[in-house]
Amino acid sequence: MKERRRRRLRAALTLMLSVAVVAAGVVGLWRYAESSQMFVRERCTAVAGGDAVHLAPDQAANAALISAVSVRRGLPARAATIGLATAMQESKLRNIDYGDEAGPDSRGLFQQRPSQGWGTQEQVMDPLYAANRFYQELETFDFTALEVTEAAQKVQRSAFPDAYAQHEPMGRAFASALTGYSPASLNCTLRAGEQAGDPDRIRAELSAQHSPLLAEAAQLTGRRLAVPTHLSPGLVSSNDVTQRTGWSIAQWAVASAHSLDIESVAFGGLIWNRAENAWVQGTTTDGHVIITALPEA
Repeated sequence: MKERRRRRLRAALTLMLSVAVVAAGVVGLWRYAESSQMFVRERCTAVAGGDAVHLAPDQAANAALISAVSVRRGLPARAATIGLATAMQESKLRNIDYGDEAGPDSRGLFQQRPSQGWGTQEQVMDPLYAANRFYQELETFDFTALEVTEAAQKVQRSAFPDAYAQHEPMGRAFASALTGYSPASLNCTLRAGEQAGDPDRIRAELSAQHSPLLAEAAQLTGRRLAVPTHLSPGLVSSNDVTQRTGWSIAQWAVASAHSLDIESVAFGGLIWNRAENAWVQGTTTDGHVIITALPEA
């Protein structure tokens, strides 16, 4: 009888020890997962009219470029909506180096064909060239009078003329944020960066994509780039155009944070950073967008 009790006690102790080991392993795995951020789902989200749409970080960076080029060319936000819907249909907003059966030489964000006069293969694979070339064609007619899918089709001459319409909600949400009409409506959830950012590279991309004048006027202090939202000292910072410019640059930086190794963006009393993965209230510099590069790991 005593021997039976001892066996039961040993079995119970063994079970308890096994449970403790498993629990410790689970806790250890969870702590490792937290520290390594292995469960963080990286994506960028834009909200319009209460509806949220999502893009992968690389897609968001291309959306930022396409929208920035429209701003630089002085086009209305609708042009960016058309550009984004078109690029999503043609390439899933990725700079692909292959075509399809209908256009075997199609390349790039907009699947532009060198054989159809869109430029050389090297040119259409350059996102900046491709976006500018798209808008160059878009500006040849009154695109504001057409539906998004009609305007896109008039430029692209696709075998599937109505396919662009399905991407209009995404295009509108990201275009509204990236052209500055919807403040703090674009957020990216990203893992902690693994390499230091380069503020000079951020300035160079801002100049190439968005505004060379504002990029040139930006002040660099360490990892911190202070981009002015206007070049006229007497301009009131609450001016609608100035605010739109600021939010356009700020949300361009958030959408580009993954590709440009950006740690935080601050404007208009709000700060986005990787730790929060959200816009939160904070102290900002009036009349400037503050973009901070990631530090050394």
